Amino acid sequence: MNHIQKTDPEIYAAIMNELKRERENLELIASENFTSLAVLEAQGCVMTNKYAEGYPYRWSKKTGAINYNLYGRYYGGCEFINDAERLAIERAKQIFGAEHANVQPHSGSQANMAAYFTLVKPGDTVMALELSHGGHLTHGHPLSFSGQLYNIVPYTVNKETEQLDYDELEALAMEHKPQMILAGASAYPRKLDFARFREIADKVGAKLMVDMAHIAGLVAVGLHQSPVPYADIVTSTTHKTLRGPRAGLILCKEEFAKEVDSKVFPGVQGGPLMHIIAAKAVAFQEALQPEFKIYQQKVVENAETLANALIKKGFKLVSGGTDTHLMLIDLGPEVNGSPSGKKMEEALDKAGITANKNTVPFDTRSPFVASGIRLGTPAVTTRGMGKAEMEQIADLIKRVYDHIDNEEYLQELKKEVHSLTDKFPLYPEL
Repeated sequence: MNHIQKTDPEIYAAIMNELKRERENLELIASENFTSLAVLEAQGCVMTNKYAEGYPYRWSKKTGAINYNLYGRYYGGCEFINDAERLAIERAKQIFGAEHANVQPHSGSQANMAAYFTLVKPGDTVMALELSHGGHLTHGHPLSFSGQLYNIVPYTVNKETEQLDYDELEALAMEHKPQMILAGASAYPRKLDFARFREIADKVGAKLMVDMAHIAGLVAVGLHQSPVPYADIVTSTTHKTLRGPRAGLILCKEEFAKEVDSKVFPGVQGGPLMHIIAAKAVAFQEALQPEFKIYQQKVVENAETLANALIKKGFKLVSGGTDTHLMLIDLGPEVNGSPSGKKMEEALDKAGITANKNTVPFDTRSPFVASGIRLGTPAVTTRGMGKAEMEQIADLIKRVYDHIDNEEYLQELKKEVHSLTDKFPLYPEL
């Protein structure tokens, strides 16, 4: 950091302030995590200097298979770049048991775009989880490419259980006969039954795409059913539970491999970010180690402990709990006089607790205000926190809720939060 400090003190200050915030605050945003120092190093390496449009292989016109003896790059000087990308590809395939992996997507959204373009045509009907019920913007929001290019038929959770009812989902699929069904979520706390999704897709002749961005780390170690045997294409981010750099990943069956590659480049992207691909390779190597499974087990255990502790404190959780790394607090509708998710998020932040407002199923508030708070345990688990700390965090959240309008109290509470985070140092080497 010495060079930045000398050449750009303003950016240096912003970076150091962010480091201070991450060290002192409780990070409970379910989609965030802390990478290893090795991943950070790779992201800042010299591979950022290299253009490498294309792939570290070519597709054989005769066999239709990959030929690793030939390079499909449009620039020279890619021999070491090829080494890094090949390692990332092979490690991703090994982790998830996939036939093909494309590690070039810059983000989960771009991975999703390439998957859509591979499996369906503009105007086709796609079934996906309603955003306010836990879906993602790229699952059909009208301002997203998905909502603009495709006829989206949203499916929802059951009003009583607040969980997916696969019989209801099947009936909806039979009615609309979609060309593709998308399984996956960004705020659904229960496990997904990919085998059942496959059954439904086959029944109506639809392709099956799975966005496993949130649960990829759990899938990697067998704590969640893998979508890879069931889906035509699986997309993911490489951060969140996978704990790598902020970027995307596509896994697919061999029959879609060449098409997926062409839809990523030159379809939706140009030159890949080779420093990020190197960081992905590092993160995938970490995910192959025995310690990674222990970490994921603790993530799930911590989520269950936090969820149960919140329920004991009187909070209502969507679906009554969690099977994964995340949970949703339902604060209640505006007519009951309950605080909004926005207000709760702001109060938590004043106390040094970082979370995000989130809609809950059948929410009457807008997404900008929302009636829920989404919480997750990946980041605090990375810091080494366990069940005792989850009980403490639940107590802190309840006290924020009880004193939501008391600025002075929230500032005092922040000292308690910092006292807790100080016991679990973050990046002491930096």
